[in-house]
Amino acid sequence: MTDPSCSSVPGWSFDNSYARLPELFFRRQNPTPSRQPAPVVFNHQLAAQLGLDLKAADPLSVAAVFAGNQLPPGSEPLAQAYAGHQFGNFTMLGDGRAILLGEHLTPDGLRLDIHLKGAGQTPYSRRGDGRAALGPMLREYLISEAMVALGIPTTRSLAVVTTGEAVYREAALPGAVLTRVASSHLRVGTFEYAAASQKGEGLTALVNYTLARHYPELLDEEYPVRALLSAVIDRQADLITHWMRVGFVHGVMNTDNMTISGETIDYGPCAFMDAYDPATVFSSIDRHGRYAFGRQAVIAQWNLARFAESLLPLLHPRQDDAIAIAEQAINGFKDRFDQRWLHMMGRKLGLFDVRAGDEQLVRDLLGWMQTTGADYTNTFRSLSPLGLLSEEQAADPVLEEWHQTWQQRLQQQGQDVQAALALMNSQNPAYIPRNHLVEQALAAAHEGDLGAFGTLLGVLEAPYEQRSGLEAYAAPPPPSDEPYQTFCGT
Repeated sequence: MTDPSCSSVPGWSFDNSYARLPELFFRRQNPTPSRQPAPVVFNHQLAAQLGLDLKAADPLSVAAVFAGNQLPPGSEPLAQAYAGHQFGNFTMLGDGRAILLGEHLTPDGLRLDIHLKGAGQTPYSRRGDGRAALGPMLREYLISEAMVALGIPTTRSLAVVTTGEAVYREAALPGAVLTRVASSHLRVGTFEYAAASQKGEGLTALVNYTLARHYPELLDEEYPVRALLSAVIDRQADLITHWMRVGFVHGVMNTDNMTISGETIDYGPCAFMDAYDPATVFSSIDRHGRYAFGRQAVIAQWNLARFAESLLPLLHPRQDDAIAIAEQAINGFKDRFDQRWLHMMGRKLGLFDVRAGDEQLVRDLLGWMQTTGADYTNTFRSLSPLGLLSEEQAADPVLEEWHQTWQQRLQQQGQDVQAALALMNSQNPAYIPRNHLVEQALAAAHEGDLGAFGTLLGVLEAPYEQRSGLEAYAAPPPPSDEPYQTFCGT
């Protein structure tokens, strides 16, 4: 076991503002040392952006840092407290298997959380083992870095290391720790926790902290708490629009998995839609489709309503007025999202502005895709403003009629068709993390072969650049009698 008082990774610069909040919000907790940390994957590009030198020591020493066996100088490990509505049911929670090492200041002046996932038991573990298995940690690494390349706000992954110990789920699995990097880990559930604790000074401190950390431009507003609510609504409307653009299904949109910063967090049962269907669900525990692809905006609004409820004491001293302010803000989410969604879908079709009839144009295409089981990603990528249809597409009279209407709409905007094509190719990825390829890569990694994982990661680093020889990475999965399912990994 290595010395926990130092770090073999140079470049750390910690300033831990969350640790200066009231202790209502955390418990100080060191990671549980791992028996034999070993490297699996390091994100050298992200490390360079953080100002860290992962090549300064041998990989085993670096792995000891990312397993929690060595603590970076200036870190103040703690487990965060929060609550959450999980599938609609309220629960007091907290970091049950994760440790926040602290906040690292990058050379560019960014403040970023450094978070170890799978780092051992905490006061919030609720009889859990506090550990994580290799497969789910590699899944989060792969998908989160793919989301970065897709242009979607997200937490990031700095490293995955194995622990040399087994974790027990349905079977014995290799244990691992993921190092997650985030703008913060403040969640809707953090505010629910503060409100449920009924300590007014705690909620006030949390709001002031959030404003200073994420929305300093709102501090001078006449009503900064109302402005905070509006700003978080905006960021979530933007985020869900991005998810819908690429067919991403989060799978577990509990309020503890909705960040105040507007970043995607928690890649447990997530997946990407192949054949278009708004009712698409992958998570094995989402038996009633609460978090289906087409319901993600509805659930975001529901979660934001819980955020607004938590802020009621600070929105207005009179409860009735506070409720009216909250309801007005939350009721405005749908219009904000609908506008963003239509603009986004128009860009996927090469439209630079929104005009009357565009929504019907979009919905007619989606209706055809749902009826025919067309692949969401490949359908959009294959459309061409140059007036071309494939032989197979041209044989479908419904699609051919739609295509003619779309061509007429493109001509009305007066933009060069090459500009429209460039716009479409910037919005419609050629490659997404195809679920069957992800599973193949993770299965091989479990056997010690990281070749497929590394190749897939490389393809996903440039998702909008179509390249010859990579046709298999754009292909939908082969037919199967078994529906694809994902699992939360806990």
